[in-house]
Amino acid sequence: MYGYGGNILRINLTSGEMHIQPLPPEMARQWIGQRGFIAKILWDELKPGIDPLGPENKLVMSTGPLAGTLVPAGGKVSFGAKSPATGIYGESCMGGHIAAEMKYAGYDVIILEGAASRPCYIYIKDNQVEIRDASHLWGKGAIQTEKALKDELGEAFQICTIGPAGERLVKYACISHDFGRQAGRTGMGTVMGSKKVKAIAICGQQAIPLADLKATVEKGKEMLKGCFAKENLDEWQNYGTAGVPVWANNIGAFPTKNFQSSYLEGNENLDGKVMREKMVVTDKGCFGCPSPCGKYCYVKPYNVYTEGPEYETTALIGGNCLFTNIEQVGYLNYLCDELGLDTISAGNVIGFAMECFEKGILTKEQAGRELKFGDLASFQYLLEKIAAREGIGNILAEGVKYAAEQLGGDAIKFAIQVKGLEWSGYESRSAPSNMLAYMTCDLGAHHNRAWSVTHDIAVGRRVLEGKAQKVIELQHIRPFFDMIGCCRLQWVEIGFELAHYPEVLRYVTGFDYTQDDLMKISEKVWHLTRAFAWRELADYGRKYDYPPARFYEETVTGGPNAGDIISMETLDFLLDDYYRLRGWDKNGLPTRQKLAQMGLDFVIEELEACGRKLS
Repeated sequence: MYGYGGNILRINLTSGEMHIQPLPPEMARQWIGQRGFIAKILWDELKPGIDPLGPENKLVMSTGPLAGTLVPAGGKVSFGAKSPATGIYGESCMGGHIAAEMKYAGYDVIILEGAASRPCYIYIKDNQVEIRDASHLWGKGAIQTEKALKDELGEAFQICTIGPAGERLVKYACISHDFGRQAGRTGMGTVMGSKKVKAIAICGQQAIPLADLKATVEKGKEMLKGCFAKENLDEWQNYGTAGVPVWANNIGAFPTKNFQSSYLEGNENLDGKVMREKMVVTDKGCFGCPSPCGKYCYVKPYNVYTEGPEYETTALIGGNCLFTNIEQVGYLNYLCDELGLDTISAGNVIGFAMECFEKGILTKEQAGRELKFGDLASFQYLLEKIAAREGIGNILAEGVKYAAEQLGGDAIKFAIQVKGLEWSGYESRSAPSNMLAYMTCDLGAHHNRAWSVTHDIAVGRRVLEGKAQKVIELQHIRPFFDMIGCCRLQWVEIGFELAHYPEVLRYVTGFDYTQDDLMKISEKVWHLTRAFAWRELADYGRKYDYPPARFYEETVTGGPNAGDIISMETLDFLLDDYYRLRGWDKNGLPTRQKLAQMGLDFVIEELEACGRKLS
């Protein structure tokens, strides 16, 4: 098969059996790769109602047809499973170099089934696949583990790992790679830990067959030149997403003090220019990237090295927990990376705990000490408790929604999440389409699928008409990149044209897609992952799409949008419009007609079999 490694590798950790099976050409054609493969495999192979942390769950690692090729930024891989954080479809994307290595080893998909009885790691060198003992690595940090395996196996291996948080099944544990890249969201590191897999190490020496080698090379060169010619490339290379905090603050979208505000006094001290002056050692890019956004940093006061902090970390650890010292944020980023914790969820949960303490919902006796916004010792204390699942950390390790339910009182009103997933780095009471994007994301409150705050600004923050349509458009385009194995940031940040991708996919795979074809496949995956939630949760529906009460009961406390609030009337208008355009009923259940139109007849059968009444 052109453009693909050509194989699916299955590893049963319970029995130790391994199977390599050919990737079906029709699967490649209909689902493209990465996110598409993961969604289809999980739907087909997981029984409804399984425990996300039980051996019945499967961790699927997949990349796409452009990964490892000469196409710019073809270095993306995704991990998927039933999420322990939300109980629905879970998936997280990661950059680095392991996607290309996986393709060079001959694999498009790696599926971990069952669970090992003792700590292990997966060793893959082309067709040589082994389950090796990892008792000497268990308990080590994620970064330490990667270094230890590089020393043991050699620099040719690309490695992804989990930290102590994943071992102890913290619900928002991440998978780490390349000393600072993470598949952070939805608890994929937790699933890996439940299977007692400490790491996956891959080395490949095979070529990727291309449908038209000469055309691929020429198109790759054209695309690289196109990226280099973009006006804002230099600024993006210099700062990456670390250049976003001041902009987000100035438009009133920077999460502050557990999302009480959207503006942080002192935010300028978190700017990428300050970070570059104080911490940056070198720029760092993923495989084939013409615009390296990673910033490898030395945090001198704490004598640690870390990649970042990038925007989301700065927003959720910095603004959300009231840190305005970039070196403190860098140090806390390092701790999260070593412990194997998603910085978005960790910053959200800890900001929530600090507010609970401030309001008397969480006592000193319960917490084990005083907690204070902007206090480094408080944050570090809670991180360590969470990763160890000790004391209050055992509750916070379950995520902000569960913690709020356990603590009681008004805590659930300011537990900032949707569907159980903590909110990422944009306060959106003044940005209705961005609010809707978070509300309707198939994973939970995450910006990955659609980020539309600039649309709100462009057409007017108070305008509601057309906002749902824009969110849907972005929910097809942005996740499309998580199907082909490429980074979306060239398109998002430097304005690289979408029109290149159908053409280069034809040269790489031989599949003659139009742009409309690709968007329809992306849309098909969207309906499938929505149906996954309907299959899993008996009470799933509209109520899972609402944001926390803070956003519709409290006004923004400061900054350019002080006094703003988003009403329930507005939220309902947006949801009604969104559901109508999606072809879903008033409760957010896809209709029979829409599923059939998407070629998802097998979904209709299963949803009806589990008692769903499709209109």
